[in-house]
Amino acid sequence: MNGGVLEVFLVNARGIRRTNLLGRQDYYVVVECGGQKHNSKVSRGKGNKAWWNEKFRFELPLHQWRNSTHLKIRIMNVEFFKRGGGIVGDTTVYLGGVIMEGLDTGSVEVGPSSYNIILEDDTYKGELIIGFKFLVKLNSLERQPTNMQEAPMEVRVKEQGEEFKPTSSIWRAVMKLWKWKLSWWRLV
Repeated sequence: MNGGVLEVFLVNARGIRRTNLLGRQDYYVVVECGGQKHNSKVSRGKGNKAWWNEKFRFELPLHQWRNSTHLKIRIMNVEFFKRGGGIVGDTTVYLGGVIMEGLDTGSVEVGPSSYNIILEDDTYKGELIIGFKFLVKLNSLERQPTNMQEAPMEVRVKEQGEEFKPTSSIWRAVMKLWKWKLSWWRLV
């Protein structure tokens, strides 16, 4: 096993704190997991809502899973046309259960859910809506077929050494049997 891939789908935030008294609110998000960091695009907030609809991909090697136990998401605001404004709030999502279930089943998908935004004074204000998908990456030797098209077709050998492929459908076998019975009824 090589590790896994965590995909984070950042949808929106609502009920967030206004940081600028005048003008429009411009927000972006910093997502961190296992030493990797991604920044979202800047969203023009209307009132106390912001929309991003972005997907981030984190490659998590097997040796790094101990450091990847949580996902840290910070909402930041833009001040005077530059990034690096103040922190609006943050949230931490613990990934232990998602990773463990992904190891058991091969993949886990958690639909978009709301998480509380924690302010600097440890109070809650607003919600951040995000979804997850965790996929286990296998070595090429451990790779198993995921659907019937990738699975090898079974080939059986007759006693005389001739090869034949099994019938492709049950319906074809039933039709052959029905035609055989029909020909016997004609003879009688």
